[in-house]
Amino acid sequence: MAGRPAGRCVTLWPLAMLPVLLLLMLSGYPAAFALGATAVLFTLLASDLLPAIGLGLPWQPVFHAVEMHVVPQRLYGSILENYTLVAVPFFVFMGVMLERSGLAEDLLQTMGRLFGRLRGGLAISVVLVGVLLGASTGVVGASVVTMAVLALPVMLRQGYDPRLAAGTIAASGTLGQIIPPSLVLIVLGDQMGVNVGQLFVGAIVPGLLLAALYIAWVGLLAWRRPTLAPATDESRSPSASRPLWLALVVSLVPPLLLMLLVLGSILAGVASPTEAGALGALGATLLAFANRRLTLRTFREAGASTVRLSSIVFMVLIGATAFAAVFGALDGQALVTGALTGLPGGQWTFILLVTLIVFLLGFFLDFIEISFIVVPLIVPAALALGVDPLWLGILIALNLQASFLTPPLGFSLFYLRGAAGDLLTTMDIYRGVMPFIALQLLLIVLVMLFPALVLWLPGRI
Repeated sequence: MAGRPAGRCVTLWPLAMLPVLLLLMLSGYPAAFALGATAVLFTLLASDLLPAIGLGLPWQPVFHAVEMHVVPQRLYGSILENYTLVAVPFFVFMGVMLERSGLAEDLLQTMGRLFGRLRGGLAISVVLVGVLLGASTGVVGASVVTMAVLALPVMLRQGYDPRLAAGTIAASGTLGQIIPPSLVLIVLGDQMGVNVGQLFVGAIVPGLLLAALYIAWVGLLAWRRPTLAPATDESRSPSASRPLWLALVVSLVPPLLLMLLVLGSILAGVASPTEAGALGALGATLLAFANRRLTLRTFREAGASTVRLSSIVFMVLIGATAFAAVFGALDGQALVTGALTGLPGGQWTFILLVTLIVFLLGFFLDFIEISFIVVPLIVPAALALGVDPLWLGILIALNLQASFLTPPLGFSLFYLRGAAGDLLTTMDIYRGVMPFIALQLLLIVLVMLFPALVLWLPGRI
């Protein structure tokens, strides 16, 4: 860039930013402020700001502090003018409102009646409800807590192994992060420059395949070791007062209509993801009204939850934008792109390395932080190597979904632990999710080997 100090070259400054950021975040500092603080610190250290005010440095400044004027412009463009991210509060509101509409409770009771008499039937019911809730709400916390409160006591009372019950509930509750509509896919689409509607379509087959793997695992366990997942009799369920077919219609039609409203409008090209999110929020509100759950308190709580989660997303985005501006001024992007494109083995080495990095970071960081910090760094290298961004986006989404289950900081584990109370121990939860993490890794490998699992359906639509 013109006007920079002479002798400018790629330095080790950007490499120093990453451990400083990680140290701040692991110390418990909020991610948004850790990102902003790192950006400010390295602006002071690596720019000519301190020498300009008479505070000399023993080293040559790397860039002009005046270059940071682009940060407000980037913030304005990435938030205030970003139509895609408007979908975030809509989908959050839709999920919270649906949680309060009684939809999950009706689904669990009806599915329990339908499959309960099979070995592993209750666990299979939980997985199917996770799919329907994921396609309706996309909010992990609401899904995990709701199923833990409603299904966990029944599963344990019917003789289910605590580890299997814990793993099934935690894993099924995270399906909403890969089955569209999903906050993960919305954020990834924005950061990768990929159409969110295409990501939604590309995630349908992998999401359903993952649910099928969960069901197959539960069925295999129930067949080999019936004492872990015995057959049950749910005839005394509150929904047993009406015929099973009527209970199915009453509990399944609302979420299916909502899925048609949201995903159908996107796939048909009638609405953008943001407009579909607005339709979903309206539909969820009408469902709560139809179930006589729409009160002023419910509306206030849904609004507060929406503001809280949306604020977290946008605050992290603000910090990540400042971090990226300083990182770019230090030629960090060129350094990362050069390193990734120069790997032996080309695309496959790049894919394997990115998958490993994102998976390991998922043990310690939230999906929002990974999306805003890591993803923008790898996208230029992916494009330079000719990697399909849609395929890469779904691979990353699958990895980010796994981060909800990986200890010690998997959010689903915290949600389940808080909702389970004395019914489960922490070790029950940790040991219970391990097979499901293995199944997620298996799916990631399958998507790597068979990109058509992602690309076939978008190519048809």
